[in-house]
Amino acid sequence: MAVGGSDILYRMAFAGIRGMGVELAQRVLDVIPSEEAFFAMSERELKDITGSRSKVWERGFRDEMLRKAEVELRFVEQKHVKVLYFTDDDYPKRLIHATDAPILLYVIGGCNLNAKRVVSIVGTRRSTHYGATFCDKLVSDLSKMLEGDLVIVSGLAYGTDINAHRASLKYNVPTVAVQACGLNKIYPAEHRDDAARMVHTGGAVVSDYTSQDQIHRGNFLARNRIIAALSDCTVVVESASRGGALVTANIAASYSRDVFAVPGRVTDEYSKGCNLLIMNNRAAAITCAEDLVRAMRWESKHIPESAKELELFPQLTVEQQKVVDILRKQGDQHINDLAGLMALPIYRLMAILVELDTKGVIATLPGCRYTLKR
Repeated sequence: MAVGGSDILYRMAFAGIRGMGVELAQRVLDVIPSEEAFFAMSERELKDITGSRSKVWERGFRDEMLRKAEVELRFVEQKHVKVLYFTDDDYPKRLIHATDAPILLYVIGGCNLNAKRVVSIVGTRRSTHYGATFCDKLVSDLSKMLEGDLVIVSGLAYGTDINAHRASLKYNVPTVAVQACGLNKIYPAEHRDDAARMVHTGGAVVSDYTSQDQIHRGNFLARNRIIAALSDCTVVVESASRGGALVTANIAASYSRDVFAVPGRVTDEYSKGCNLLIMNNRAAAITCAEDLVRAMRWESKHIPESAKELELFPQLTVEQQKVVDILRKQGDQHINDLAGLMALPIYRLMAILVELDTKGVIATLPGCRYTLKR
């Protein structure tokens, strides 16, 4: 820990105040010398300094926060949990720019949360073979293309989350699990061994909840903001038309982070959410790691062979050939403009574009634009 036990105690107590985010904490600390001073001052002093009345200023309330922090301090010292405060140098720089970032994170593991490239991978808890295969391939190819400059973030849940973590372990990529509960437990318990492997191989398990907090349904949506904010971009692998992955995508977009989605067949239940994100211009379509790396303008150290194997003379349907002819004649096109030129509904055009991308004929650009592969 970067600071003494006393400082950590007051910081943990300060962070335990409900609604205490980075912006509010900074405002309070602009007028009060320190967290310790906040707990030492009388109610009258706090009211006079802040010019406001609040339950938070009451001595009984602040004493209770200190009591809970004392319990938590014993836990983090016994379990060797790292405590990251928003003013610490190693607090995640991406996270601190989120408007609702927690002022304190609990971390087990030595992963660099300020790594050069951080990608969040999210999706349905009912992952299909299509989604699991894509997830494995994405992490595999990213690990080759970015060679050590990569961290994968997800939520340790069933389905896509655990697929992303296990693929990261398989290809020696540090991976971070953001929990919706304190670090006194692993949820779900079935993923305990995975979490242990992540910690022991350069990854981490993180949470903004204490060991005394109970798991509530709302915790899972709240932790999605951390998954989104820790990363440069978020990839939605699979999702139904409603679900937590779509919430994470929306949060990432609100933080001005890039959002990508994996297109699928319009008849597949767990591709509907991804297709909607793409059709509504809330995410860019990707079909491989190369699409993501190019869209993020990241320097690639290796291009997977699968991305180079293009058919010299692919067999195209009439509609596919029409798309190629339009792109050859008129250049890059937004999906909405292309749909107009093709006189086709978006959902029908999307199926054609996926097939063309699979054949290596076209490439997806940021902003739902398409171009012929050179």
